[in-house]
Amino acid sequence: MNNKKVVVLGGGVLGTQIGLMCAYYGYDTTFWLRSESSVGRTQPKIERYSALMLEDLAQAKALVGTPMGAFVYPRGLIKDWKAATAESLDELYAAGKKNLEENVHIELDKAAAVKDAYLVIESMSEDPKAKIDVYTQFKDLLDEDTILVTNSSTLLPSMFAEYTGRPEKYLSLHFANTIWKNNTAEVMGHPTTSPEIYNEVVKFAASIGMVPLQLHKEQPGYILNSMLVPFLSAAQGLWANGVADPETIDLTWQLATSAPAGPFKILDIVGLETAYNINQMKPASQQEGTTEYKIGKLLKEKIDKGETGVNAGKGFYDYTKK
Repeated sequence: MNNKKVVVLGGGVLGTQIGLMCAYYGYDTTFWLRSESSVGRTQPKIERYSALMLEDLAQAKALVGTPMGAFVYPRGLIKDWKAATAESLDELYAAGKKNLEENVHIELDKAAAVKDAYLVIESMSEDPKAKIDVYTQFKDLLDEDTILVTNSSTLLPSMFAEYTGRPEKYLSLHFANTIWKNNTAEVMGHPTTSPEIYNEVVKFAASIGMVPLQLHKEQPGYILNSMLVPFLSAAQGLWANGVADPETIDLTWQLATSAPAGPFKILDIVGLETAYNINQMKPASQQEGTTEYKIGKLLKEKIDKGETGVNAGKGFYDYTKK
């Protein structure tokens, strides 16, 4: 049982999943949220993702001994599939359920949230000003030995190192969505990250069921999003320029590649607010008439209507329909 304290700053889609994976693997996990209204938005996510994790773990029993089991089991929840039995998965389910119930806490007070933290994971929106504001608020509250990582999907740690108060103990640790199944953890330092701290974060990622993917230098978008963001941008461009509707674009991709989901279903999972923030960082998004400008305008219309993706019940698709 690991009783080290991990703190997640933020309760968004990925932040919630990251915290729950930490709790599942025995870390004492605290979510720091800005306000009571944030609690109201985050608590349902905690309940939803906890239930999904346990459901996938329960369903994995039926995969034991099947040819497809090794390809579709929840990789982040079961570290050794080859040794898995129905009995061992029952034990894992019971332990995981207990950990998810007992190890998750929510805190609004900044100092109380990060007190005695082993590792703090910043998982705020992809907005440089917002991240700098959070780092500035917390830098004098962190214990001397606390490691600070960012889950930013596109921004470089060197952009923020000077604001953290601990540049040598600061780096990026980026997760993919649905991390209990897609268990990647991209580890990326900046020029002054301590090699010892980098290696410690690699070990931490492995300890919560992730496969640490080590980057040797800074790269905007890391490995995954260097490939994924252009793909999603291309799909949004087809939509924004009226070439085809989202359903047709998704169907084209799925039929031609045998992919389980198309780009707009992926955008619903990621969240339209994240997609909007990434798009708006492109200079062309401010120039009327450009594809990026059109994408931003259309995404903002959906966001203003509350159609922000799966967690809202509607994005490009309606998830309230049975």
